[in-house]
Amino acid sequence: MNINQLSSKIIGAAIEVHKILGPGLLESAYEKCLCHELSIRGLSFEKQKTLSIDYKGRKIDRGYRLDVVVENAIILELKSCETIESIH
Repeated sequence: MNINQLSSKIIGAAIEVHKILGPGLLESAYEKCLCHELSIRGLSFEKQKTLSIDYKGRKIDRGYRLDVVVENAIILELKSCETIESIH
């Protein structure tokens, strides 16, 4: 599957979750439901995958956490907020 097909499947899953749940829930609820929807669609994923970061030449384990990594190709950073700010 190419990246565009994968992106379309992920977007479809996210739209389905939002249609069913609507706005206003915590990010953790959306994450669990989205992961369930991804699995229904036959997509593999990892939740809360940790990444090390390099800080002043030193490796800092678990310096960053990725919300969801789909098919080891696309990183999803989930947000549950009224407005997307530049920091997001």
